[in-house]
Amino acid sequence: MIQPKKIGVLGTGSWGSALALTMAQQGHPIKLWGHNPHHVEEIKSSRLNPAYLPGIIFPSNIHLTSDLAECAEAEVIFFVVPSKFLRSVAAALSQTSPHFAGTIISCTKGIEHQSGKLMHEVLAEILPRASMAVLSGPNLAGDIARGLPAAGVLGCEDPALTTSLLSIFQETSYRAYSSSDIRGIQLGGALKNIFAIAAAVSDGLGMGENAKAGIVTRSLAEMTRLGTAMGGDRQTFSGLSGVGDLMVTCFSSRSRNYQAGLQLCHGKSASEIQHSMGMVAEGLPTAQSAQACAQKLDVEVPIIDAVVDLLHQKKTPQEAMYDLLQRKLRSEEEL
Repeated sequence: MIQPKKIGVLGTGSWGSALALTMAQQGHPIKLWGHNPHHVEEIKSSRLNPAYLPGIIFPSNIHLTSDLAECAEAEVIFFVVPSKFLRSVAAALSQTSPHFAGTIISCTKGIEHQSGKLMHEVLAEILPRASMAVLSGPNLAGDIARGLPAAGVLGCEDPALTTSLLSIFQETSYRAYSSSDIRGIQLGGALKNIFAIAAAVSDGLGMGENAKAGIVTRSLAEMTRLGTAMGGDRQTFSGLSGVGDLMVTCFSSRSRNYQAGLQLCHGKSASEIQHSMGMVAEGLPTAQSAQACAQKLDVEVPIIDAVVDLLHQKKTPQEAMYDLLQRKLRSEEEL
């Protein structure tokens, strides 16, 4: 087993920074790229990233840069940029290093708007020589950045490459499991953000814990229904990137998407929420993309539909929740 020694991380937000901090635990040099030179210089000089991870000190083996060419030299590059910027960052990397043939691990949780492509498909289109893998799971960045134990699943179709990539996380506080279901892993990570918005709306309306448990359980059924129709393995949605990620995102008040749902209950629009948060809540752009995929495949997704109606202000939170309760009775066995 050969462990990659040159590692790059694209994205100085909370998740990208947390991953860099985790991999730095092994003592290897990590290159962390950010698109904003001013922000990068602030982190480099202070060794702090207060906008995303207040109080966390960056060790000396994390090298900050705003020059993509430095990361293009890496054997493994983690893509941790918002979904709406992933294509443009990938294109910039391709221009910097047209023949990049290392490994890319997509850590972005979303579905590209209009094309309906998953993140690894966008990356493979732009960087065809690179090997592809994905990483997802119940991973709140703040806990991981502080070195608290966490687990996730690394998806890769090449068994030998999988073994090499898993070695990156050995002797760290992050336990990575493996899977060959790249599609299912990404779909769980993308769809759970939409359902976290619905769970927060339930809390914001004071509907009680029974109602929230019902919404989360039916969200899992909906995630599985759409996820399998889009090519994921049903078993994957019962794992870390499915129900695991769904639980932490729906029940943690530190989840961005959960916070977005609460703000919807306070009458804020999607654009107001995104502007006020300063960080991307991926459920906001992903909801419409997921609905479009469901319509194309003729898959019933009432919770996703309700969230889209809320985001477009076609219904109030009260109306959306009431309409879900009034749906035709059915067997739970009907996934």
